[in-house]
Amino acid sequence: MTTLDSLQVALAGEHAALYLYGVLGAQTSASRSPGLYAKVSEAYAVHRTRRDHLTALVLDEGGTPVAAEPAYEIPERLGSPSAVSGTALRLERRTASTYAWLVANTVGDQRRWAINALTDAAVRELGFRGSPEIFPGADESADHG
Repeated sequence: MTTLDSLQVALAGEHAALYLYGVLGAQTSASRSPGLYAKVSEAYAVHRTRRDHLTALVLDEGGTPVAAEPAYEIPERLGSPSAVSGTALRLERRTASTYAWLVANTVGDQRRWAINALTDAAVRELGFRGSPEIFPGADESADHG
């Protein structure tokens, strides 16, 4: 797989993350769950920045950035703070896995950026009640293309 292909896979993952975080944001309340609302809002902003950076990297590699899907699968039951938090945790785990894979498939500045994104995703997991892992994102069941 080429560097461009790897960046496209990560970009597709960020499109999905943004969609799902938008849904999660609609399921939280700044007045009833201010901490969760803040974490979801911050995660949305971080993923938007990553998406924009990956888009620029794809363009730098001479590619046409992969477009977002019109819709993504969302969990059926998101009506409670614990369901929102659990969904965000699973999303960040998938994101960490994608960035661990991107680290393995890039070099130089792109790899350093992917390492920072992986680290951020691993730390963000903790905010959604995840537990520390020795090798975050090293889930072998992840499919990256």
